[in-house]
Amino acid sequence: MNATIPSAEQARVLAKGPFPDYPFTPKTFRHPNGLVQSYLDEGQGETVLMLHGNPSWSYYWRKLVLGLRDRYRCVVPDHIGMGLSDKPDDKAYPYTLRSRIQDLDRLLEHAGVGDNLTLAVHDWGGMIGFGWALKHAARIKRLVILNTAAFPLPPAKPLPWQLKLGRDYNLGALAIRGFNAFAGGASRQGVETPMPDDVRRAYVAPYDSWKNRISTLRFVQDIPLRPGDRAWDLVEEAGKRLPDFANRPAFIGWGLRDFVFDHHFLKGFTQALPRAEVHAFEDAGHYVLEDKADVLVPAIRSFLDR
Repeated sequence: MNATIPSAEQARVLAKGPFPDYPFTPKTFRHPNGLVQSYLDEGQGETVLMLHGNPSWSYYWRKLVLGLRDRYRCVVPDHIGMGLSDKPDDKAYPYTLRSRIQDLDRLLEHAGVGDNLTLAVHDWGGMIGFGWALKHAARIKRLVILNTAAFPLPPAKPLPWQLKLGRDYNLGALAIRGFNAFAGGASRQGVETPMPDDVRRAYVAPYDSWKNRISTLRFVQDIPLRPGDRAWDLVEEAGKRLPDFANRPAFIGWGLRDFVFDHHFLKGFTQALPRAEVHAFEDAGHYVLEDKADVLVPAIRSFLDR
């Protein structure tokens, strides 16, 4: 697909804008299965690959892109079913972690992303990114880690009831797909400083119908908790391999008011990456880049420049 011609889904969602601090023209990549994936490709220089989670999209990374693109190449995909990418049904796309990793591999090949990249991850982006790294660790030069996971749920951390409801019960699935409970709730509960209304609308804009909320539910249903779950083997292996990155520069930015990725997950990363530069905030939530962009963007820029 010609990257200068917006896809139908890009045009549909962007028509709901303008979205604050998102002055970008997304590109497109058509996968062999025909699905169109949207991504940002901004700036030149060493690549910073930014992977979002659920229920956000590339909009989450916008301020970091603006703070880096004068010197770095920022590649920021919207996962299939998310953001400005196509939102297929289950017959057209298997919503699994393995599919996400395969999508990322194809996209990076298409975009010509080489070695010496910085892997920046948030939420499910950690499991996708470190799952991709199982075969491509040598291509990763640095890490930027924001409220995420790259290993199974720590034994001392119970799965929050909100996720359990969505993962295991029809009532939770109805709330997520019928009432946008996950994306809408995250836009309010994922921050300590309330989002401006136009920013909150940008977060939920892609997820405006039952059909278009399929991925926000499938991500929750794919949470691996035990052997036999579809994503378990990948996440377990990523956790075992995480200490292999301890010799590489790592930056950790963490909102301690995150009720999912809390201090248990932060401890998992600091134990595996003891030399990491850690910025933890008592007054920030899951969307730590929303609460602390003014601090984190220059701090990450300084980390990369060093």
